[in-house]
Amino acid sequence: MLLSFFITKTMFYANIYPMSKIQDNKMEEIISLCKRRGFIFQGSEIYGGLSGFFDYGPLGVELKKNIENIWWEMFVTKRDDIFGLDATQIMHPKTFEASGHAKNFADPMVEDIKTKKKYRADQLLEDLGEDVSSMSPQDMDSFIKEKGIKSPDGNELGRVTKFNMMFSTIVGASGDEDSRTYFRPETAQGIFTNYKNVLDSLHPKIPFGIAQIGKSFRNEVAPRDFIFRIREFTQMEIEFFIKKEDWKDHFENFRKSTWDFIEAVGINKEIVSEFDVPAEDRAHYSEKTIDFEFEYPFGKKELFGLAYRTDLSYFDQQTGERFIPHVIEPSLGLERTVLAVLTSAYHEDEMNGEKIVFLKLPKEIAPYQFAVSPLLKNKPELVALAREIYENLKSKGVRVIFDDNGNIGKRYRRQDEIGTPSCITVDFDSLEDQTVTLRDRDTGEQKRVKIEDL
Repeated sequence: MLLSFFITKTMFYANIYPMSKIQDNKMEEIISLCKRRGFIFQGSEIYGGLSGFFDYGPLGVELKKNIENIWWEMFVTKRDDIFGLDATQIMHPKTFEASGHAKNFADPMVEDIKTKKKYRADQLLEDLGEDVSSMSPQDMDSFIKEKGIKSPDGNELGRVTKFNMMFSTIVGASGDEDSRTYFRPETAQGIFTNYKNVLDSLHPKIPFGIAQIGKSFRNEVAPRDFIFRIREFTQMEIEFFIKKEDWKDHFENFRKSTWDFIEAVGINKEIVSEFDVPAEDRAHYSEKTIDFEFEYPFGKKELFGLAYRTDLSYFDQQTGERFIPHVIEPSLGLERTVLAVLTSAYHEDEMNGEKIVFLKLPKEIAPYQFAVSPLLKNKPELVALAREIYENLKSKGVRVIFDDNGNIGKRYRRQDEIGTPSCITVDFDSLEDQTVTLRDRDTGEQKRVKIEDL
């Protein structure tokens, strides 16, 4: 029975959440926790799921929102040279012709001739330990044929072709090809198309930036690794416009700020590294790019990107000079950030011979900062006081949950598992001296605290 369960569980994860390479079972445990505790669900799960799409549950929404808020506060609210934007997700097709995405935004795709399954050719070769960083699709095609590489099902592979990853749609009632356009593959397009609008409305002085948090869409050939490579995702992105001669200073400032953000959201800095992307692997618009890479359970992968690019026209009203500002582009994927946060926070321990799991989430991003519980839920006087404390904290903007399900030990375990930093327990002493037990998630330490001091 146990073996059967293990095989079934393994097949489930392999089919629903295809992985590059799982190092031990940590990724499986994180996925299981996310589903069990309401962080992340497979999109359209009751109908079998749709690959590359995920829904955020009650706890996942809070975690994601808290990360977004920290990024926005650090890069927009606390600065006076970066302004916010919220552009549309569907844009005029000429936008993507101008940006080069209509022709160049493509992945190398290869098909299993027998099963007709589609794969990313570069990922197939990477999984075999090959370095594909300098390979063109033609090079990959020749390499696959020369080495006789088969599909994961052991079948012959077809020719490697380019597959444009943009999602297309028809706008309006006519339904003809002239009405066809695309969902944006990144948030940068909305920033650049609104560049002149921001100049005309706010008249910002160089250097200045435009920031946006929003959805992007990429029709990935082979989504994989849980929420790491998906088809609908959120980007946190800035285009920062500068004079050419100042690019190195601004690039360095954003590099340092990115490390500050990594620390602020609790990502383990010890398993983050910088990779200076070589020219042949950079985006077509980039002159210098640094990837911040994180050691996920399935290997070291890109977490954030920092690029130096050139683009638009700017007229300096003070000097009368018109020039093309250069652009620094910090780009962060929110889902990849969430996964790095969960990976960093995930810890296992043992208590009385039983495995316990807890998330060491910083209190700034934990879905709940406190859990309030009555020691016994069948004692009205305890419940009433616990409810009063809960409502009082909530009215002050504290993220707090009321938990009276199960015995107190199970409640502690449950709150540890979802990353709640502190638990407040109301007991019979609380009725006498107006103190409660305050328990720390990471140490298990308990102390008495006056209710008025909470």
